[in-house]
Amino acid sequence: MPAAAVTRLAKGLAAALAALRHAHSWRWLTYGIAVGLAAGLAASAYFVSVEYLQTYLLRGLAGVTLPSPAGEHLFEMQPGVYRPWLVPVFTSLVGLLTGFFIQRYIPETIHSGTDGTDATTRVFHRGAGHMPPRVPLIRGLASILTIASGCSAGREGPIAQICGGIGSWIAQKMKLSARERRLLLLAGAAGGLGAIFRAPLGGALTAVEVIYREDFEAEAILPAVMSSATAYSVFSFFFGTEHILSAPAFQFKDPRELIFYAVLAVVCSATGLMFVSTFRACKNRLFAPVRERLGIMWTLGLGGLLAGSIGAVFPQALSGGYGWLEMAILGQVPALMLLAMLLGKTLATSMTIGSGMSGGMFAPALMVGGLSGGLVGEAAHALWPNIALEPGSYVLVGMAALFSGIAKAPIGPLIMVCELSRGYGLLAPLMLASALCIALCRRVSLYDNQVETKFDSPAHAADATVNLLEEHTVRGRFTPRIPPVLEAGSTLGVIADLMRNSEGKSFPVRDACGRIRGLLDIDRVRGLVFEKALFDLVVAGEIMGPLYYVTPEEDLYAALLKFVESGYAQLPVFATAQADEGEAELLGMLDRRAVFEAYASGMHRVRTLQEQGDLVVPQPLPPPLSTCKV
Repeated sequence: MPAAAVTRLAKGLAAALAALRHAHSWRWLTYGIAVGLAAGLAASAYFVSVEYLQTYLLRGLAGVTLPSPAGEHLFEMQPGVYRPWLVPVFTSLVGLLTGFFIQRYIPETIHSGTDGTDATTRVFHRGAGHMPPRVPLIRGLASILTIASGCSAGREGPIAQICGGIGSWIAQKMKLSARERRLLLLAGAAGGLGAIFRAPLGGALTAVEVIYREDFEAEAILPAVMSSATAYSVFSFFFGTEHILSAPAFQFKDPRELIFYAVLAVVCSATGLMFVSTFRACKNRLFAPVRERLGIMWTLGLGGLLAGSIGAVFPQALSGGYGWLEMAILGQVPALMLLAMLLGKTLATSMTIGSGMSGGMFAPALMVGGLSGGLVGEAAHALWPNIALEPGSYVLVGMAALFSGIAKAPIGPLIMVCELSRGYGLLAPLMLASALCIALCRRVSLYDNQVETKFDSPAHAADATVNLLEEHTVRGRFTPRIPPVLEAGSTLGVIADLMRNSEGKSFPVRDACGRIRGLLDIDRVRGLVFEKALFDLVVAGEIMGPLYYVTPEEDLYAALLKFVESGYAQLPVFATAQADEGEAELLGMLDRRAVFEAYASGMHRVRTLQEQGDLVVPQPLPPPLSTCKV
């Protein structure tokens, strides 16, 4: 092709892209499709990897045969010699390997939240939609090994994080704004959920509502729906359209049965409370002290050992558990076994996710809810068989009810179950049970990073006010000289000398490779500098805080949010946003006072204009009633 033709083609594409950036609806449709294509491919690869490794490790090597649901029977393999003792060996090794990579490459994710869904929620609210690619890559690979080795965890949380990371990466490459980056983050998560669960509408709605307790992200609905539908289509191209669970088309026919579904909601609320309480007790009381003493690697190794040991004795607690859930729907599991599976799944999941291993809470929560519903259905059918005709329907309703209650996401799980049950025959019981569970579980929350409404989220902090700081950037507001940089091994005595001889309030700390890894704020060591006995014992790497930084092109509002979140008096200024990889040049320090001075100056200008009648400041409107959850 002649060079002139290539040049014209390139200019035409550039013009088309530029026009697309200004066509709002079409632009988001295109973004949603692009993210959905990538999410569908990622979900397909993830699904195959988990299924093959799980078949090879558990069935082939350990000889443990688990039932497969109708939509997930991919690989045939003859069972090996029955060696259940291999399961805790697998899970312990996976825990140690996961801990090593987390500690080495992504230590900032140790406290990122409950699971991948919660970590994605944190990125939306507090990370400006920016997810470093290494985080979903490492966490995603670790979750494949976690689930395949037998640890009790689900695929939905990791795939939401992986595909959310894809959406964030695409937005970064296209140089979109922080708001648009957040929306593509949710679109990616929706695509992953819709594909892996084979419920495109339920996946899209869950992604946009799970980030809030009493709200949902209305702006993200269009790209989320397009992404989920596209990802589901890609996934179905490889694996067909069969649902995960083989569930009959249940129908609600007798209004008297609503009494039993109300009882189901009470039972699911109680088991939901038990599920969350057990998880948090294991996380905070068992594994947190171990992590403080031994580090993340040995903590995850212990979590894998405990989870694998439970699975070796009680195979029903292994992996995701959808096969057992399908058997419960079909009435093939006795009531006593339902109860045992409920308790075993709760404990095994708490050991797996509570220790910090990679995996999702979505599938275990659905299983616990389904088993709780199965218990109520079996009891109702035994006592009133002419009213409670189909105990399996209670399993499906219990799945949606429990997750809605503890995750504060009533619409998405309800639609997912409707998609699983091939219709809306259970719509009335689903709505009743979900609403009651939400009311009864008001003080219970599975996810740490959910906020109440948009107005409680840093992502929407500027929506209700005039943001004066967005008019100014960091450039020209920071002190352009290299500050003193501490070595991670610098002792408290060195730190005390530096504090006496420097006017700085926060000091960067670098590791042995010369990469800045954290900040030491004088307020953190103010109480230690008078303890001379500690001068040679305490080093900077032990008392430094996490690394927060800004770049010259960031606006002062973004800098203010980082000051508020970190509590630092000063932040380092790097030439580019690659400081986490150690590739950016340190330019100087931004003082918190400079941000306040810029704000005061802006306020003075606004008031002057108001007095002259040249400026009318709009008053914030109350949130529309249409954005509130039912």
